[in-house]
Amino acid sequence: MRPDDANVAGNVHGGTVLKMIEEAGAIISTRHCNSGTGEPCVAALARVERTDFLSPMCIGEVANVSAEITYTSKHSVEVQVNVMSENILTGAKKVTNKATLWYVPLSLKNVNKVVEVPPIQYARKEQEDEGRKRYEEQKLDRLETKQRNGDVIMPVINPDRQTKEPHTVGYSQSSLIHLVGPSDCTLLGFVHGGVTMKLMDEVAGIVAARHCKTNIVTASVDAINFHEKIKKGSVITISGRMTFTSNKSMEIEVFVDADPFVDEPQERYRAVSAFFTYVSLSKEGKTLPVPQLLTETEDEKRRFEEGKGRYLQTKAKRQAQMQQAAQH
Repeated sequence: MRPDDANVAGNVHGGTVLKMIEEAGAIISTRHCNSGTGEPCVAALARVERTDFLSPMCIGEVANVSAEITYTSKHSVEVQVNVMSENILTGAKKVTNKATLWYVPLSLKNVNKVVEVPPIQYARKEQEDEGRKRYEEQKLDRLETKQRNGDVIMPVINPDRQTKEPHTVGYSQSSLIHLVGPSDCTLLGFVHGGVTMKLMDEVAGIVAARHCKTNIVTASVDAINFHEKIKKGSVITISGRMTFTSNKSMEIEVFVDADPFVDEPQERYRAVSAFFTYVSLSKEGKTLPVPQLLTETEDEKRRFEEGKGRYLQTKAKRQAQMQQAAQH
């Protein structure tokens, strides 16, 4: 990892790590989907399950990204990716990230055609059953997210922060506008999922830093859903707003809206949505208390309560996992 991979705190940018994870997933799933006798295709990212940033990666360390296909349905591939950092001076290694991604293979001849996925061989019947269960769960969750997609964040490029109270949603809300160029795209001329995730992480990081006025780092990303493809030449608006704060963490909702190419008749559409969780750090890298979010409108209060529900759910899940690990 090189200096241009760094965030302001000097560690590797969370968005850079997400981009590496997505590239590994895209390579292995495209390779697998072209291993049969079907037509040539490219695997497109459809969803990233929750991913936790277990420990920071430092500049100068070597990132080892390993990917494995763990389940295939008729039209999708589940890939599990592990990221390990290695200090090449001491040889010390540590796991920094674990992520699960879902890909859909699109035909090279017709980008709107989803091709069939060659099945994989499972070592045990239970592996297939567990995979099918995860597949059904993510399918259900994607439907729920689509229903929430009517939500609109008005792009805030240069808000008058003088008129906003610190620690309100309006004070930290941020947007970024990006023209999709050839280097952002896959062979099919659509944006790489990893490029989109990096931009989303940047916007979420700006929201978190404005709220805290401290160094911040990505702690986790809740499921990222890719609803629609984004074409080369589109203008995308990435908007982020604070939804919830606990004593030590902040949840930020991020949307990506795409305005299609100039000669396209299509209207602006919601392409991607996700929740990012950040923590505030001191100069020594210790976690700091997070200022409480001040909610002003009924919508902000509702989103705060929904965020609290997700936070408590995650906390309960983590405690159950720790108890399980202690028993083994």
